[in-house]
Amino acid sequence: MSSSLIIAWIYASPLSTAIRDILWIIPTVQSIHILAITVLFGSAVISDLRLAGVFATDEPLRGVVRRYYPWMRNALLVLLFTGLIMIIAEPDRVLVNSTFWLKMALVVSAFTLTLLLRRPLLRPADDAQRDDKPPLVKALAWLSIGLWCVVIICGRWIAYAI
Repeated sequence: MSSSLIIAWIYASPLSTAIRDILWIIPTVQSIHILAITVLFGSAVISDLRLAGVFATDEPLRGVVRRYYPWMRNALLVLLFTGLIMIIAEPDRVLVNSTFWLKMALVVSAFTLTLLLRRPLLRPADDAQRDDKPPLVKALAWLSIGLWCVVIICGRWIAYAI
């Protein structure tokens, strides 16, 4: 089955038609999507800046990461749900868009990096673990911020790319 047949099938589905026909759904879902990326990005930036050692250095690293990680995870779930609704509504516009696929690859990369940087800090504290991080972790924290910025730019660019 080709991708164009799948796209046509999704577009013709009753759910896709309903989402497009009820005028308030798409703007509402887009607004929730934007709020969720704001929550995810804000939480990521605060904890990444703490990982980089430039923000909230008076706070324990483990505490900052544990405070903001659930916000990031939950915002990502909202983003996936709202994004899925937008894909179902307009699969012919989104699924053929190379910027959309770049954004998806960057989301997977950014969240994988986020998880890898934070996973050791989400485990129970070990007396041997210290709060300072090696230079590689600091560089990866800056990379994480950059990736999330590019995700936001790609998300905005989807509307303009063909």
